[in-house]
Amino acid sequence: MGIIYCAGSQTGSKRPINEDSVGVFEVEDGILAIVCDGIGGKKAGDVASKLAVSSISSYFISSNESDYSVRIKNALCFANDEILKTGASDFNLEGMATTADSLFIKNGIAYWGHVGDSRIYMLNGDEIYHITKDHSLVQKLVDDGLLTQSQAERHPNKNIITRAVGDDNFSEPDFDKLKLDMDVNWKFLLCTDGISSVLNDNVISSVLCEDMEIIQTKIIELVEYQGSPDNYSYVVISNGR
Repeated sequence: MGIIYCAGSQTGSKRPINEDSVGVFEVEDGILAIVCDGIGGKKAGDVASKLAVSSISSYFISSNESDYSVRIKNALCFANDEILKTGASDFNLEGMATTADSLFIKNGIAYWGHVGDSRIYMLNGDEIYHITKDHSLVQKLVDDGLLTQSQAERHPNKNIITRAVGDDNFSEPDFDKLKLDMDVNWKFLLCTDGISSVLNDNVISSVLCEDMEIIQTKIIELVEYQGSPDNYSYVVISNGR
């Protein structure tokens, strides 16, 4: 396959439990990666994120849909239904929700789906790109021209999201695909906001330029240096060049 990956999930120094969940699966000669972050302030965020990973992966693996973009979209919608159904059956889980980002790479094409403010980045050669756009209050203010990106990064309400898996008013996830140049060095980073909120694009780019065996150590070192205010989780996928 020529694809390598690493993954990790940490509680962080200021959180009692880890509400993030990650999963990486080999599916149909491709790699499926999922990163979810249970929403703070909701009940059972850890349960929601784990259920999202298991629901997305099980739907994706069992589906016969030939269009992988559509399969990812449907898998996210299925996870939303499963979280709502589970929450309705148990008062202690009612209202649980999570972000979700999923990426599937096969035959030189990357298919992705996105809900919330976890992110997918791509390092293509030496250029870093945001594949996803946050579903957040602050991002909407940026889109409306009311905040600059620099102001958004310091905004006190930057953790308020506008779309989640497990939301009664769930709307269609963002999803798309892109063709990869297998002759160029590239890496994808899926991460929760425990990473993206403390490491800027330049730092993330420098980390992704490292060899895969160094990346995990660098992420932990840099996030912990910032005080690790939140759970932080990631999957990095590379063409191994």
